[in-house]
Amino acid sequence: MSTTSTEGTYPARLSIDFQEGGLDRLSTFFRLFWAIPAIIVLTLVGSALSGPAALTILFRQKYPQWWFDFNLQLTRFSTRVVAYAALMTDRYPSTDEEQSVHLDLDYPNVKQDLNRWLPLVKWLLAIPHYIVMAVLGIGVAVAVLIAWFAILFTGRYPRGIFNFVEGFFRWGLRVQAYAFLLVTDSYPPFRLSA
Repeated sequence: MSTTSTEGTYPARLSIDFQEGGLDRLSTFFRLFWAIPAIIVLTLVGSALSGPAALTILFRQKYPQWWFDFNLQLTRFSTRVVAYAALMTDRYPSTDEEQSVHLDLDYPNVKQDLNRWLPLVKWLLAIPHYIVMAVLGIGVAVAVLIAWFAILFTGRYPRGIFNFVEGFFRWGLRVQAYAFLLVTDSYPPFRLSA
């Protein structure tokens, strides 16, 4: 269940546990292939996140708790899949257990915290984030490739690369919470840190 946001904290939070011990080299070598079933499940289930939420906010000024809970759990699962594919954990992504990915969203008070018309343009207002994240995404792809080689040779994920990739995912979550999950009207900060 989500918690209430404290002042100065963005309503979408993410942290991923760094695995201090060695990572499995065989699992790392075949990771892309082993992630395919989880990616297929995620693709089948996660096709429509923001449409229903936008409509209920726009016309009813509500965000049904059950729809929020569904979006929260789906976002948690998708983040576990991405963290697994990015070699940040050896544990196969669970559909219901938190594992090493800690993600939380604050449930919005729609009438008090959200502008009912803003869901129509939030995706447009987030364009600067898309541009910066596309450039950073190239860097993340290179960083994960470097981490892949590092894990194969040393059994460890370089801590600096891990922090960079985690920060990129955190930034992406904030943009998703603003533009697609529609849980906040607070514009996402341009930063990787928490």
